[in-house]
Amino acid sequence: MVDAIISPILEQLTSMAVEEAKEQVRLVTGVGKEVKKLTSNLRAIQAVLHDAEKRQVKEETVRLWLDQLRDASYNMEDVLDEWSTARLKLQIDGVDALVHKKKVCSFFPAAPCFGCKPLVLRRDIALKIREINETLDDIAKQKDQFGFAVNVIKSNERADERVPSISSIDESEIFGREKEKSELVNRLLCESSEEQKGPCVISLVGMGGIGKTTLAQFAYNNGDVEKNFEKRIWVCVSEPFDVFRIARAIIEALTDSSSNFVEFQSLMQHIQKHVAGKKLLLVLDDVWNEDFYKWEQFYNCLKTCLHGSKILITTRKETVARIMGSADIISVNVLSEIECWLVFESLGFSGKSMEERENLEKIGREIIRKCKGLPLAAKTIASLLRSKNTEKEWQNILESEIWEIEEVEKNLLAPLLLSYNELPSKVKQCFTYCAIFPKNSKIWKDKLIELWMAQGFLNNKKNKEMEEIGEEYFNILASRSFFQDFERGYDGKIYQCKVHDIVHDFAQFLCRKECLMVEILCGEESVTSSFWENKILHLSLTIETGAWVPISIWDNAKELRGLRSLLIESAEYSWSSEVLPQLFDKLTNLRALKLIKCRGWRCDNYIKEIPTNMEKLIHLKYLNLSSQKKIKRLPETLCELYNLECLAISFCTNLRQLPQGIGKLRKLMYLDNDYTNSLRYLPVGIGELIRLRRVRKFVVGGGYDRACSLESLKRLILLRECRIHGLGDVSDVGEARRAELEKKKNLFDLELRFDRTINEEQERRDDEEDEQLLEALQPPPNLKKLWISKYRGNVVPKNWIMSLTNLRYLSLSLFKNCEQLLPLGKLQSLEYLQIGGMHGVKRVGNEFLGIESDTNGSSVIAFPKLRELKFSYMEELEEWDFGTATKGEIIIMPRLSCLIIFGCFKLKALPDLLLQKTTLQKLHIWGGCPIFRERYREETGEDWPKIRHIPNIEIE
Repeated sequence: MVDAIISPILEQLTSMAVEEAKEQVRLVTGVGKEVKKLTSNLRAIQAVLHDAEKRQVKEETVRLWLDQLRDASYNMEDVLDEWSTARLKLQIDGVDALVHKKKVCSFFPAAPCFGCKPLVLRRDIALKIREINETLDDIAKQKDQFGFAVNVIKSNERADERVPSISSIDESEIFGREKEKSELVNRLLCESSEEQKGPCVISLVGMGGIGKTTLAQFAYNNGDVEKNFEKRIWVCVSEPFDVFRIARAIIEALTDSSSNFVEFQSLMQHIQKHVAGKKLLLVLDDVWNEDFYKWEQFYNCLKTCLHGSKILITTRKETVARIMGSADIISVNVLSEIECWLVFESLGFSGKSMEERENLEKIGREIIRKCKGLPLAAKTIASLLRSKNTEKEWQNILESEIWEIEEVEKNLLAPLLLSYNELPSKVKQCFTYCAIFPKNSKIWKDKLIELWMAQGFLNNKKNKEMEEIGEEYFNILASRSFFQDFERGYDGKIYQCKVHDIVHDFAQFLCRKECLMVEILCGEESVTSSFWENKILHLSLTIETGAWVPISIWDNAKELRGLRSLLIESAEYSWSSEVLPQLFDKLTNLRALKLIKCRGWRCDNYIKEIPTNMEKLIHLKYLNLSSQKKIKRLPETLCELYNLECLAISFCTNLRQLPQGIGKLRKLMYLDNDYTNSLRYLPVGIGELIRLRRVRKFVVGGGYDRACSLESLKRLILLRECRIHGLGDVSDVGEARRAELEKKKNLFDLELRFDRTINEEQERRDDEEDEQLLEALQPPPNLKKLWISKYRGNVVPKNWIMSLTNLRYLSLSLFKNCEQLLPLGKLQSLEYLQIGGMHGVKRVGNEFLGIESDTNGSSVIAFPKLRELKFSYMEELEEWDFGTATKGEIIIMPRLSCLIIFGCFKLKALPDLLLQKTTLQKLHIWGGCPIFRERYREETGEDWPKIRHIPNIEIE
């Protein structure tokens, strides 16, 4: 994995030397020989790294040598980044001319002046390079003692050139377990003894990675079980039995809202109130708690639920099941060899021909015996072998010495290690970084990739953006079963995942000297600096409500300066005015900083101000201050963070302005500023950020001085996602044309909001101008997602909307004056459609489908790919019917699976053509639709027969 650090350093050294040679005045001089020597040493070391990383598992001396090399490499990376940042600062601040005028200044000026100030910095960089070179010299000499084999892998054989498909990675079938499935369902359905006071506890017990959670999920979603319980709740407990977090999760599931209670007793009383008289199934997944007192006080508050309620626990330890008073303990043992083979076969032979299967089956069965009946082991090793097609490759896995390693849970560790060792070095870094997230937490794929970018794990390749490389790496890890529990968006792409708890343990095992994840819980002893024993690079802190973290923890952290990630999520932790300035003074090597507020509403615990000494964080690439609702402004010194790529300030509801110098952040790619309700404009400098890919809230002018306009979008040609607010204040149509949205070929997600940012009560411009403005804001034809809201024109520009041939998601809301819907049925790619607040529309008919009266007898398909349709607050809509006055066959919404109607008070009936569809899986009618409640009432409604075949019906 050290190769993943050294390779980009070598590339950067080469490019920096070339750039310096081109300059008339060099920022760093006199280091030519040092750079050559450094490059030579690094290449010599790189040649033996493959063998060294294989041997470190068994040889402590090799592991120590690699640790030294890793430290030196990180130091080198810091120096090169400092050098690069200094060059960027010269370009942006425009002092190059001053430097050229002062060429006669000596290398060590006696009386430094502004023009010579950069020349002082170059001396510091040169000295740092020299010191690192001395260290690296010693490390290079030490390598000869180990007799490492030189790596001769050719570039065209490298694993990172082969990106496996992930078409079948979301594998969720349960193989075998028939006895356990039947037994568990029966236990959940059987009535408890009359003497039982409180819910009956049932436990699934087995060592890690053998399917307890999957088995519990099967029972939880079983149709008979679902019908038997009034309320079902699933809580991932993980290692610390945090009663506050578990209690809140239960309350949120019971009430569909978050809890603001800070006292444990109040939480318990709230749960007692809401479970009283309900038949409850509570699943506590992955429990480790052996403290009877913690469990007792928690269990007592559940005794008011209805007789027959059950608590299902999954745990690795039978002692935990006993302590928690389990009436039934179901042992989840290893799979039989036949069942284990079925797991392996479904993945390992995917995509292989019959001949290949026959040649590889014998080796595969021998490999399966080594998995000792552990399904996660079988799944992991099968995912690895799926991309290997020769007998030799499979034989190498079978004969690997890794199977002989003596470690805790070695039978599972060996398959994980085998799969891990086959990963490209950069992908290894990306995987081990996941150890920084709390166990069982949901991981947002985009945020994960942005954090990888911040750490320099995603180097640019030819014709590939860093995000594309991140997608590739994510797919590799997903295909090897390192990720699971995928959630997908409207486009079918994964947007969220989890890491299996055993895989998480494995990641922590691999990076135990670099990554540290700490949960600080209420009621525990105050945290000391004892967790700084190693030189940690990445630290994640989750601070729960009521937890106390003394300021001294930061004072005593001697190794704090080496941190590259500090990710803090706090509930009620109070940030004093002294802490952040101290942190910024020390954390000068940070690449990623997250200080977000999660849960709880106590305003006194929010960060009130960002210190001006933030400028010291010169390496920072990722800054997340989301949900800090007391921050009103960001300091101008933030604009000295020239390397910043991501600025996340979503839900900072009192933030009034961004720094005027934001145009200096030339590397900024993501500005996540949605739900910044007090933000009335963006500074004009936003138009200089030509690397921007995403702006969640692009607020246009509105009459403010130094505010950006629509024209500021012109140079942002790389934009992929943009939400434009404040269009109600724009009166210059020419300004909209000059934004040149149609030329932004990368743009796939666009919101156009015709609201006002100055004063909604003031008289606004003529509604006709909205029509001209919307016409001028035509996006590129490859747009996939479009939102338009608060539009006041009488007519929607049909031509450009109907030209969006790749549009998959469309939302039209609060169109005050439109009386007729567009012929949206002609949009061939549309999958999700939301229409709301169109108060002028009274009827929906064939015009909505885009069907002409004369179809020449041909077949017509309206909305051929539409999956979900939602009408909301169509307050004047009375009739919705599709006529049949055409000569050809009409096919309407052949793939519709979800229909949602909300707040359509006057609508009398739904089209029979839609209700009779066998594809319809969900029908929800909410928000005061009295006519519907009568017509479609279960069993007694006159139109109930038309909808009773739909599996999921909700009418309220």
